Amino acid sequence: MSTTLAALRIGFIGAGRVAQTLAPAFARAGLNVAAFYNRGADAAQRLGSRIPSARPMTDAQHVVDSCDMVFLTVSDDAILPVCRDLRWEPRHRVVHCSGATELTALAQAKSAGAATGGFHPMQMFANPDVALEGLRGCTVGIEAEGDFRRDLELLATRIGCEPLALPAGARALYHASAYYVGPFLIALLKEGVELWKSFGASEADALRAMMPLLRGTVAAVLDGGLANGMGGCVARGDVGTILKHLRALDERFPPSGALYRELALRNVPLGIERGTLSPPRAAEIEKLLQRTRLEEQAAS
Repeated sequence: MSTTLAALRIGFIGAGRVAQTLAPAFARAGLNVAAFYNRGADAAQRLGSRIPSARPMTDAQHVVDSCDMVFLTVSDDAILPVCRDLRWEPRHRVVHCSGATELTALAQAKSAGAATGGFHPMQMFANPDVALEGLRGCTVGIEAEGDFRRDLELLATRIGCEPLALPAGARALYHASAYYVGPFLIALLKEGVELWKSFGASEADALRAMMPLLRGTVAAVLDGGLANGMGGCVARGDVGTILKHLRALDERFPPSGALYRELALRNVPLGIERGTLSPPRAAEIEKLLQRTRLEEQAAS
């Protein structure tokens, strides 16, 4: 780590789950987490218990005044107004941790001469303890200019993460991509759990059965890539099994049947790429999925 970065006093405005993860990670890495502020007392107390050396401040401006690098770990919609209402100086480095928010939200700080940047770990922050232990190896989307970008990349490396340089204007798409393997994956697990509940299993039963399959799927993709990591009836060209699935879902869970069709259609190109699904059988599967989708829509 550069001497300049190591000497910085780091502050957090917003003491939620992201701050409760990053502040201890920075402290573990030998950085000086000096101060923080949060409007609510509960989150402030939780962050204070995780970083006893950091000083709780009575307002956000005191964090700005006492620190060199300030992380705005507030909600996405609050970044711009919080930044706008604070007094910045050229000595400051101002960072938000939003995946989708552009750096223009930090315009007030930039106009005062401060360096601005984005530092977004691709991590679930539902539980700060779990997130902290899962930081190592995760990607951090970084956007900044010049030396400050290099400092943020070094900071990501120091806490065990992989820095990814993001071009201006790409943040919303970058962030949306993460949802397919984060919150949307949990929604898919929920779909599977609900089907298990229909034949008497509990959520715990379903998850206990699904987790090895999920881990195996990830392992297969890591080993062979997306197409070669995929199995299942679409990849095999098993029309009969697909039809059985659709009939069962449409009879009892029509919305799940509609989702199944959309996902199965996206499996078809992967099956062709894998080499286990011939173009004629792929066309048959697509026709089946499209036809039954129209029938399902007409019935509703």
